[in-house]
Amino acid sequence: MKSIDVFCHLMPQKYAELAMNESPNKSHMFVRALKMQAMSDMEYRLNVLKQFPGYKQIPNIVSPPVELFAGPDKSPKIAAIGNDEIKKITEEHPDYYDGFIAGIPFNNTSASVEEIKRCKAMGAKGVQIYTHMNGEAIDQEKFWPIYEICEKLELPVLIHPVGGQTSPEYPTEDCSKYELWFLIGWPYQTTVAMCRLAFAGIFEDFPNLKIVTHHVGAMIPMLEGRIENGLKMYGGRTAPELKEKLTRTKLKGHPIDTFKKFYADSASFGSASAIRCGIDFFGKDHILFASDMPFDPEKGPGYIDRTLKAIDSLALSEEEKKAILFGNAERIFHV
Repeated sequence: MKSIDVFCHLMPQKYAELAMNESPNKSHMFVRALKMQAMSDMEYRLNVLKQFPGYKQIPNIVSPPVELFAGPDKSPKIAAIGNDEIKKITEEHPDYYDGFIAGIPFNNTSASVEEIKRCKAMGAKGVQIYTHMNGEAIDQEKFWPIYEICEKLELPVLIHPVGGQTSPEYPTEDCSKYELWFLIGWPYQTTVAMCRLAFAGIFEDFPNLKIVTHHVGAMIPMLEGRIENGLKMYGGRTAPELKEKLTRTKLKGHPIDTFKKFYADSASFGSASAIRCGIDFFGKDHILFASDMPFDPEKGPGYIDRTLKAIDSLALSEEEKKAILFGNAERIFHV
């Protein structure tokens, strides 16, 4: 059966070189990406994709986000070059790619809006943002024009976690130990971003916006009981004098219904139980196949293979399987 991978990554060489020239610390993330053959060697990558009949990708450029290393004066140009490069890569091999996901200079809202328009005209299928903008919450209304144009142009917004070893778990420490920033920090970042957007009224203001969350919706499916029942007492845990400041929300109706408006991908590193939990929470029409390729230990094919096998193991109906593997992607990404 065919499949469309909606959350996978690559790193165009030209973009990486330009980005590292702008990055004051020659970002470790760029160096790591360039050393991963399936990330930067496009011929090697194609050989990986050929191992999976019927499999296609809608890739994005791997983190770090452009706003992390370039100010608002330079980030628009760098983001545009990245989008031009990923467009070239995907256009050269239409048998393996169904378009691309655009990156934007999130620290420059007006430039982001213009880049989204340009990328839509170039054939972009969605827009990638991150769970925070250099520490700033992404639910601020100064970013609303970005969500507004994505809704208008029918471009799904993909949210990727961000944060590294300098984000400690304990406020008295300087760094995160044991790579917990990745293991639990990234799911937490995604969960926080989803909650903030939900309570800020993202779906009230933009009811037709599609938001795709990485790694099966992070912690949200496991928090169903807390969202559905715990939030029936919303505001009761906040000091009265702080209630207006800390709990005022645009969210209408039951919070659980709003959280189910998000989409989630299947990138669970091969955990069938995580995917099952996501399906049970979001429903079959809001789960999209994704692998997080090529971060697997096998250097490319591992997460694709494990995720496909995990979905196969769930004893889904033919209708459910088709929806998750390609039908939902065709519908919301217009491929």
